Amino acid sequence: MDKKLTEILIRKGTFSHLDIHFAEFMQKLDGRNDTGIFLAAASVSSSNRQGHICLDFSRIADRPLLPEYDLYYPGRESWIEKLKTSPIVGTFSDFKPLILDASSKLYLHRYFEYQKNLVQFIKNRVSDHICPDISGLQKSLSRLFGEEKGGKEPDWQKIAAIVAAHRKFCVISGGPGTGKTTTIVKVMALLLEMNQSKPLKIALAVPTGKAAAKLQDSISTALEDLNCSDDIKALMPNEASTIHRLLGTISGSPYFRYNEKNRLDVDVVIVDESSMVDLALLAKLVRSLPDYAKLILVGDKDQLASVEAGSVFADICDAGVMNVFSKDFYRIIDRISSEKITMQDTEKTGNRIENCMIQLLTNYRFGDESGIRKVSSAVNEGNGSLALMHLKDQRYSDIRIEKVPARRGLKDRIKNTVIPGFRDYLIADNPQDKIEAFGKFRILCALKEGPFGVFAVNRMIEEILTENKLIRSKEIWYEGRPVMIVENDYNLRLFNGDVGISMLDSADKEIRVFFPDNRGGLRKFHPMRIGPHETVFAMTVHKSQGSEFENVILLLPDRESPVLTRELIYTGITRSQKQVLIWGDEQVFENAVSRRVTRVSGLKDALCQIKI
Repeated sequence: MDKKLTEILIRKGTFSHLDIHFAEFMQKLDGRNDTGIFLAAASVSSSNRQGHICLDFSRIADRPLLPEYDLYYPGRESWIEKLKTSPIVGTFSDFKPLILDASSKLYLHRYFEYQKNLVQFIKNRVSDHICPDISGLQKSLSRLFGEEKGGKEPDWQKIAAIVAAHRKFCVISGGPGTGKTTTIVKVMALLLEMNQSKPLKIALAVPTGKAAAKLQDSISTALEDLNCSDDIKALMPNEASTIHRLLGTISGSPYFRYNEKNRLDVDVVIVDESSMVDLALLAKLVRSLPDYAKLILVGDKDQLASVEAGSVFADICDAGVMNVFSKDFYRIIDRISSEKITMQDTEKTGNRIENCMIQLLTNYRFGDESGIRKVSSAVNEGNGSLALMHLKDQRYSDIRIEKVPARRGLKDRIKNTVIPGFRDYLIADNPQDKIEAFGKFRILCALKEGPFGVFAVNRMIEEILTENKLIRSKEIWYEGRPVMIVENDYNLRLFNGDVGISMLDSADKEIRVFFPDNRGGLRKFHPMRIGPHETVFAMTVHKSQGSEFENVILLLPDRESPVLTRELIYTGITRSQKQVLIWGDEQVFENAVSRRVTRVSGLKDALCQIKI
């Protein structure tokens, strides 16, 4: 393609330099100097950077690219036919740079392989049916979950445990407060009791170090109320790790020590916060598992997807109807437990993956009269007008919306919030109290850049706290500075998402950065040892995944942005345990709720083909 046109496309943001270089290389390999080949390669590269697994031609075919230069995307059918004749484009089992699948979606080769391997893994696992001792299983279920409650809704946590006992692949989805961690603990206890002759090796994995610490804390708390023997409790894994750490990171390499040729020594892997896991990482995890190992994915299908390519957890959940089972598996559940599932629902489909999926529905944190619950449910349904009605309803004191301040008035408005919100942590005189107090309040931003973005808001908060003599931000490492790690450091065991606070060390009166460890204590580091990090009075909604705060301000921009989606609003709202204040324009909010994150992949369609 003409160099002048490629420079214009880069300047307009249509393609990046990387997209253009890749397209030029593919065009050279093709040997035909064809614009259609160039645009296909550039577009699939660009799509991947935007989080899509593949390129759907129907989204761009025939559309203008640079109409002033008479440059348009080719027509879909002619474009696909030309690609089929290219030496750089292959099909299912070919080893070529680009892969065109049966539904005419175009993939980078490695992402096609990631998807193919994951589909094959799930297909193999859902075909396996474990037959546990029914009598022993019933006794364990009765003790761990209590007697049948006889409520209107089935005990979906118990049914999740039954599924986990019978299947080598299990998916458990649930919103905040539905008891996902409690379910994880009870499932582990159940599996350990079922295998007492040879104790299972169970690994707990999460996407980030912050999520690992949170999971460990939650499991420690849940163990206190667990109705099982001390011997079983002693067999429980006492540490959660990042998936990267579990697989064994190789410095400077995209590969891991554990892979298809060097399998993990595990019987069960449980992945929490699975919505944050991208396709490449999950595909590498499943290839490292021995054939006998069980994989349990736990998360919230309605949350934001991973930052990297793919919305894998949501795709898996959407491949079938949650809480729906085949007739045969329904009979197994009915035989083990008297939990009643409507028979009509069990006959809807013949998709085998549905026997492996559970949606936890009972919310133990937010009651039926909770505003947070009402608004988040309306947001999930895509009903922005209903969400706004609940936000304005005076009966709900735990959530409300206020007009986002004008750009010039934002600092004054934030001042009235951040001083009381952060004062307790700033005046605390020891690291433990500081970290605990800091975790109670956070401002969540939808954007990174701009006047309402996280970088500008963090600078504004530093100015406010400095002016009110709560911090001295003229120094880079002032006392009380909160920071978030943004890159994994396996030598220091500091991971993306870990939050620490700088303060004077009582031992030598020098500034150190204190981070909570996995056992309720603290670790301290000289600031110069800390790798890439950000100040984190405010954080993006994306970065907040896996975290919970007592009080949250969700700051939306004063105008439309493609970043504003239903999933972002839902994720921001559900980070709060007690109180949410949304600053936003009502029309911007309502439009965001109507807009879904759409990531193109073939995963859902492929999983839908797994039939009984």
